[in-house]
Amino acid sequence: MTVTAQMVKELRESTGAGMMDAKKALVETAGDMEAAVDWLRTKGLAKAAKKSGRVAAEGLIGVAVKDGRGVAIELNSETDFVAKNADFQSLVREITKVALETGDTVEVLHASHLNGKPVSEVLTDAIARIGENMTLRRMHVLDGDSIVHYVHNAAADGMGRIGVLVALKGADNGIGKQIAMHIAAAKPASLSEKDLDPAFVAREKNILTEQARESGKPDSVIEKMIVGRMAKFMEEVTLLGQKFVVNPDITVAQAARDAGVEITGFARVEVGEGIEKEKEDFAAEVAKTLGG
Repeated sequence: MTVTAQMVKELRESTGAGMMDAKKALVETAGDMEAAVDWLRTKGLAKAAKKSGRVAAEGLIGVAVKDGRGVAIELNSETDFVAKNADFQSLVREITKVALETGDTVEVLHASHLNGKPVSEVLTDAIARIGENMTLRRMHVLDGDSIVHYVHNAAADGMGRIGVLVALKGADNGIGKQIAMHIAAAKPASLSEKDLDPAFVAREKNILTEQARESGKPDSVIEKMIVGRMAKFMEEVTLLGQKFVVNPDITVAQAARDAGVEITGFARVEVGEGIEKEKEDFAAEVAKTLGG
């Protein structure tokens, strides 16, 4: 029997399965819709798809470094409990290894193979096996003469709540780890002023200008106030301009120079950044479950 696009559409809508999975199920069952649903369920694919609508805002950051390249990936789960699961942590470790070897973007990583399957399929299998939605949300790649990595709140070797990569030009004598720890704590928005998003800078300048105008001072004075406040703002949000947490008397840029290295890039990745978590009280969750 010929499998039509309409059949695939109907099966996807009834099970939530992916397009290729739905098509394969129909092919395997000669177009029998009920049998195709059962096929998906036995493979765990329908179960996984139903969970895909749930918010995955917990999880772990995996980091790895090799031969002047570093990667950081974020694999999300729905609960912190699953993030502590050995199976989940093993998945983070394996995907991070694949990312280090083949990944350039998260899309490429999804299509890359792990144990003979695309990473996307490995994730689908894991969702069905572990029982929570998971999302491979993003990855960062950093290249340099020397790459240093640091994991804050480590759950296991090479993974935790916050992952940091630092690219250095010159031989690292231990300063790299200190800078990485600084980045984890200080959350710089960019390496330097020239790397900042112009819209971000303009928005901050507008806010500071309006605040200064409320003082009632002349425009000539306000202009000088803005110059000073923007300079302070740049010190606070750029890595090179920030006061070094190890020695607040100097900037991070000065600390790097004193150590004979140049910071050429960094990445700071924290679990759940930018994800809006659903908040539902326990009573509401029970009521929803009882309601079917």
